[in-house]
Amino acid sequence: MGGEYTEETYGGVTVLVGARRGAYPYANSLLVRGADATLVVDPSLSLVDGAPPADLVLVSHAHEDHMAGLTAYDVPVRIHDADLGPLRSREVMVAGFGYPPEEAEAADRMLRDDFHVTGRPDALGFTDGTVFDLGGRTVTVVHLPGHTPGHSGFLIEPDGFLFVADIDLTAFGPFYGDSRSDLRDFEASMRRCADIDARWYGTAHQKGVIEGARRFRRGLAEFAEVVERREAALLAFLTEPRTVAEIAAHRLVYRPHVSGPHVDPVERRTATHHLARLTAGGLVTEAEPGLFRRTGVASSAWI
Repeated sequence: MGGEYTEETYGGVTVLVGARRGAYPYANSLLVRGADATLVVDPSLSLVDGAPPADLVLVSHAHEDHMAGLTAYDVPVRIHDADLGPLRSREVMVAGFGYPPEEAEAADRMLRDDFHVTGRPDALGFTDGTVFDLGGRTVTVVHLPGHTPGHSGFLIEPDGFLFVADIDLTAFGPFYGDSRSDLRDFEASMRRCADIDARWYGTAHQKGVIEGARRFRRGLAEFAEVVERREAALLAFLTEPRTVAEIAAHRLVYRPHVSGPHVDPVERRTATHHLARLTAGGLVTEAEPGLFRRTGVASSAWI
């Protein structure tokens, strides 16, 4: 599996738009050139057969669609400290999926064969605020956890380009269904993005680049509303006591036709995130061990 990319230029930033506008399993990558060095952000599957040269690779987070093109680069690779483990080791990445053994084996084969993931034990970490000076152009790490603990964006100056990675404004909505995801962190990261004034906001998937803070914030608010809709759907389903398994089967995230080993674990984790918050807020109670029902009407907002 591989794909071609097209180039779009925004100041000194070149967006390498992945196949199918960066829809999974592809993603959008960045090429950033300075007077002294060049770096690539998130080498995707589309770069496997035609990666542009670079002196450094930055990875926004340790998911396969953001690192499939790493095989083309024998240069330093950096990622947030919190995501170093899965980037360094495919075994650690697979373990983080939380699949049963037989499905974990299939996932490992998929990472190896479809995404060329071999692990980068040489990868090094960075932290929030780390600055990469390319000569006349800087790339600053903006830690945006929630999707993964180390999920990060990058602010590129003087261009005013903020890459927000998988805070991607798609209709699917925020994804916080991995074993290492955190809903509260994701919401805090969305608020942080909203507070950053940039000229361009680059996403890793279909939405591409959004120009202007006002337009970006409007799209971000719509993206965040998906969280509220999931919560409202859960409360509507909890008029009767339900188990987590029943909630997962009812589905808060995926449409009924979507299948695969990832669906049930993601639905369970998403349900658990919302149940914890709604229980803490007094809107849901555990009627009996493992059985949850609503106690009132929800009213929540991410801002």
